[in-house]
Amino acid sequence: MTVATPAIAGSYWAWQGFQIYYVRAGEPRANRPPLLLVHGFGASTDHWRKNIAELQADFEVWAVDLLGFGRSSKPTSGYSSALWRDQLHDFIAQVIGRPTMLAGNSIGGYACLFTAATRPESAAGAVLLNGVGAFSTAVPATEPNSFQKAVGSLIRDIVLSPIPSWFIFQFVRQKSYIRKTLEQVYVNKAAVTDELVEAIYRPATEPSAPAAFAALFKAERGEPVDTLLAQLNQPLLLLWGEADPWMNCRQRSQLFRAHYSNLEEHFLNAGHCPHDDRPELVNPLIREWVLAKVS
Repeated sequence: MTVATPAIAGSYWAWQGFQIYYVRAGEPRANRPPLLLVHGFGASTDHWRKNIAELQADFEVWAVDLLGFGRSSKPTSGYSSALWRDQLHDFIAQVIGRPTMLAGNSIGGYACLFTAATRPESAAGAVLLNGVGAFSTAVPATEPNSFQKAVGSLIRDIVLSPIPSWFIFQFVRQKSYIRKTLEQVYVNKAAVTDELVEAIYRPATEPSAPAAFAALFKAERGEPVDTLLAQLNQPLLLLWGEADPWMNCRQRSQLFRAHYSNLEEHFLNAGHCPHDDRPELVNPLIREWVLAKVS
């Protein structure tokens, strides 16, 4: 039987006219950087509850809901990777107050990398857990022609227009769909609890959620990962849930290594969200890596 780990009560920070939700645990330590945990698409600070519960014994730990997710405000336009980068940078500068070790899952991993590479004064290093993001050097086997690109763009615009996107959202936010998706991307099926499903379902019930959902898929892309790695000067830890059905971790590992040498990586028997799927593996790796970097 899986024992539920309660989420920590949080606070709100006013940023650019929006309300940003965050949680904090643990005490500041002069000789150790704080940790800032950043969730993936559709998730929130609740997704880090198992990690916060353990890591707070050694670090001051923060987690934040990106704009458009969790308990943060959900505007109906304006999303971009640069926006989330600016949110993390300003949060570190205005709320945390000193350079921070950023750790992010999926799109949160990309946001952490983007921040560390382009706002180095905010970052002591970065941890990417199945981080996403395209490499400019990874060319598809067949490049789509102009007609295929036009058709793809048309389909995307139609599907993500208000009425079709509303119907899509009503389907994907069902608890049964959320559970099925999680079970596909988790190795430890026992970790897919009612508590986890509810944490993902709850933000989707907010009135602004359907329009925000459509807008999020139209978010402007950021820089290619290799471009960011060329700017990065901080240590990098890559944690791969190798059973992730959505990415080929070994291939992505090779791309990272081709463009950056100051990294450490571990391949885990986990899915797309290794921090929640197998926290007993992830927490010690983060703890030992961060402590080694500040010793």
